[in-house]
Amino acid sequence: MKFLKKFFKWIIILFGLLIIVLYITDTDYLIKAVRTIYLTGHSTAYLEDYKKFDNQPIKNGTANLWPNHKDYNTIKETEGLNQINKANGTIAYLIIKNDSIWFENYYGGFNKDSKSNSFSMAKSYVSGLMGKAIKEGYIKGLDQPVGDFIPEFSEGLAAKMTVGDLSSMASGTNWDEHYYSPLSITTRAYFDDDLAKVMLGLKVVDEPGQAFKYSSGDTQMLAMVIEKATGKKMYNYLTESFWIPLGCEHPTLWQVDSEGHDLVKAYCCIASNARDFARYGKLYKDHGKWNGKQILDSTFVAKSLKPRFANASIYGYGWWLKDIGDKHFFMMRGHLGQYVIVEPSDNVIIVRLGHSKGSNNEIGHYTSDIDTYIQEAYKMLNQ
Repeated sequence: MKFLKKFFKWIIILFGLLIIVLYITDTDYLIKAVRTIYLTGHSTAYLEDYKKFDNQPIKNGTANLWPNHKDYNTIKETEGLNQINKANGTIAYLIIKNDSIWFENYYGGFNKDSKSNSFSMAKSYVSGLMGKAIKEGYIKGLDQPVGDFIPEFSEGLAAKMTVGDLSSMASGTNWDEHYYSPLSITTRAYFDDDLAKVMLGLKVVDEPGQAFKYSSGDTQMLAMVIEKATGKKMYNYLTESFWIPLGCEHPTLWQVDSEGHDLVKAYCCIASNARDFARYGKLYKDHGKWNGKQILDSTFVAKSLKPRFANASIYGYGWWLKDIGDKHFFMMRGHLGQYVIVEPSDNVIIVRLGHSKGSNNEIGHYTSDIDTYIQEAYKMLNQ
């Protein structure tokens, strides 16, 4: 009994020392990481982790429901789609043809109303909010310096960094995009209670505006610019700019770093569903117009869907780009395989949400699952 008391006493002492070391080394965000992710059996962020974090609501207005296509769900999943859905834990698969739901199915206990984490699909919304801020005169244009809004980035190389550089992932900062390392800045940004402090610690180490380098930090900084320019919180600006005007069916949530600092995790973390995510793809497919009203400037939309850099044809401003044969796709993409994929010439939108994108976890590159989701959708459409 005496041994056990001594044992537990030393465990408590060691645990206390560990906590002290974490605070001294400014890595106390790992406490939240362990509590919210690792102790739940996950090695990275997961679809319903929004329930573990602070969130701000995004309200909806009058719902503008998607109509069902005349051939709604008359064709079932191909064998190839069934296989990848099962292997990768798909929770939603949706095909919209000519602005009507042609096929949809939900798996693993999820349904059309279930919320799940958008992860980096949120980046496309943030870029669109930049376009909205330009349209409304809050930001002069893509070439306006970031330093006009965040003085910490107004000297040296940083003074050359523009809001367009942030949207096109060309900031030149030392952001390190690693999701599975507990000590990476990406992990810190996900769990730290003061995200602005994390961002202001970045350094611009390469000439901005010269090359694409996938960086969640760029989108996070862009959100800080938009909030400074508009004087509005990002979740309120999303509500008034897109969520209500696009007739989203459900209210949603956007994760924030903490109640006290109230800064959205702009590079990720909008909790919504396949049908409502698809609306944003339709907005860009229709050149920024919704129900006859110009929500976003059509010139901005067109520029967003073209590569900025000749040697990086996969990315525009906030959107991923991919050619397959004679088809030209643009898409929103998120961690673990969250996708809204649009082919405007065919008037097709494909949405896939799920727990995994397979064994290939490359960041900033296309993974093979995307080709499969597209190919199987077209096999179904062509039956």
